[in-house]
Amino acid sequence: MSLQQRLKTVARNVAQGGDVIQPDQNMTLSGLFLERVRRSPQQIAYRSFDKVHRAWHELSWQQIENRVQQWVAALVGESLATGERVALQCRNGVNWVVFEQAALRLGLVVVPIYVEDRPQNILYVLRDSGARLLLVESLFQYKRLPEDVLQCTALQRVVVMNPLPQQQPGLVSSREWLTAADLRQSVSCTQDSQAMATLVYTSGTTGKPKGVMLTHQNVLSNATACLQASAVYRGDLFLSFLPLSHMLERTVGYYVPMMAGATVVYARSIRDLAADLLTVKPTCLVAVPRIFERAERRIQEHLQGSPAYQRWLFGLAVHVGWNRFQRLQGRAMWTPLEWVCNPLYKRVVRKVLNRFGGRLRLVITGGAALPPAVAKTLIAMGLPLVQGYGMTECSPVATSNRLDKNRPESIGRSLEGVEVRVGEGGELQIRGASVMRGYWNNETATQEAFTDDGWLRSGDCTRQDEDGFWYITGRIKEIMVLTTGEKIPPMDIENAILEDPLFQQVMIVGEGRSYLALLAVVDGQRWQECLSEAGLASPVGREQINALLLPRVRARMSSFPGYAKIHQVCVDTVPWDTENGLLTPTLKLKRKAVAERYASEISAMYEGH
Repeated sequence: MSLQQRLKTVARNVAQGGDVIQPDQNMTLSGLFLERVRRSPQQIAYRSFDKVHRAWHELSWQQIENRVQQWVAALVGESLATGERVALQCRNGVNWVVFEQAALRLGLVVVPIYVEDRPQNILYVLRDSGARLLLVESLFQYKRLPEDVLQCTALQRVVVMNPLPQQQPGLVSSREWLTAADLRQSVSCTQDSQAMATLVYTSGTTGKPKGVMLTHQNVLSNATACLQASAVYRGDLFLSFLPLSHMLERTVGYYVPMMAGATVVYARSIRDLAADLLTVKPTCLVAVPRIFERAERRIQEHLQGSPAYQRWLFGLAVHVGWNRFQRLQGRAMWTPLEWVCNPLYKRVVRKVLNRFGGRLRLVITGGAALPPAVAKTLIAMGLPLVQGYGMTECSPVATSNRLDKNRPESIGRSLEGVEVRVGEGGELQIRGASVMRGYWNNETATQEAFTDDGWLRSGDCTRQDEDGFWYITGRIKEIMVLTTGEKIPPMDIENAILEDPLFQQVMIVGEGRSYLALLAVVDGQRWQECLSEAGLASPVGREQINALLLPRVRARMSSFPGYAKIHQVCVDTVPWDTENGLLTPTLKLKRKAVAERYASEISAMYEGH
């Protein structure tokens, strides 16, 4: 579907009238859900895969509400006071939604925990939040925590979704817990949109996680602004796989569809994502850049084994597709090449888009920077990809591109009701109804997070072009100052290097040094091919690595100033991930942890300097 066709579809949907719920001044997140049930009781709300029957199972909004009432009754039996915290550590699914809606209806504060988070982090969140109840998927998850977790936290109950082999103090299976509930106690409390709805802990790229206090109004205002930037309709189908513990998925992939009356399908797993895309055929998708980097890498790997003429034809299709995209955005002129190559373009595009199900009309990415080369390839192939920017602290979206106003290398323009400015030191600062109340139990951090005149500090360096599009150029704290006095934002350099498919992950080092060096995770197969072409075999020394890789790195950095030059490279083939503690659960790079892991290698790259 071309951009023009998508825009026509949007216009047609608008003309026919939508079913978007407009929050009133005192609406809450539970009020939003109840309004959706009232408007669309028999419409399909969610679809998930039933592992027992090996089939996809659908539930209407009314069926979800029936389940919520049962969970409300069970929570009432715990005698929890309004404002107390309840935590959940579950994968995306109907139970996540049902538990949260039941808790919100009783005025409880929901504390989401990443399923794959480290036990130490989970224990810290439980302690700091003072959570009174924890919902986990399995006994295995619970057993990863310290044995005395019930004694060293405020927990009074742990509910396990799976059956328990035997009774244990403080633990109960969800089936027993729900069966024992008295449905006559299914009540709700009077709520205020200014009350705290959720306590979301930042993933902690530096230091301990901080609990972000978000109100009902914070999240609702952000969801409304997101809908104004990217329209969603009752007939849309979302495929959800980004963890609901991530505010991007929670706001854009959960509350936005609820506002619009769209259906959400829960993917079976990341491993099954490619197959689920083909089965579900979603119209809307929310994802982090890593997903698109992998998709683009698979395309490049496929091309590597193709004849030269096929690689040339693909390159031509990308060129034609990109020019077409730029023309539709009003930034390029029509060329005869578009007409001549149209049959080729359609054939190549169809193959690429079919991998995503073939029906996507809106793809939103955020949470990290999307490499421009990846964006260019996929957008040229017709993927309706828009990049945005945000923080958990602003519920989370602050800026976003639009389908008809899209500059992929930027983070777009500010959302309606969100103000963005350039503060001291070039810092991007945010103000608006979606900005958090503050950090839980941490007044010092709250004060540090805001300027004296009340703007939220992002910690990111930014610039704005003449058309109002914003760009991230690096992190304030990650701006490297060489001993020469030169200041270098590493993110732009890293993104440029990642355009070479040999490099999977990279990190620039050089703070307080006389020159820059590079830590790089390389594609194992390509690295072996690179060594073979040079007549070398693993292991290789630092001089040989530099001789092989510095020319490739510098070729990607030709547009940077001369002082921004890489002098040494350290190579690894083991990816940085959450398991080895080098990425956060939201796949952000933990620079300090990476630097500590490679401390000896970094020292070796600066020997004698």
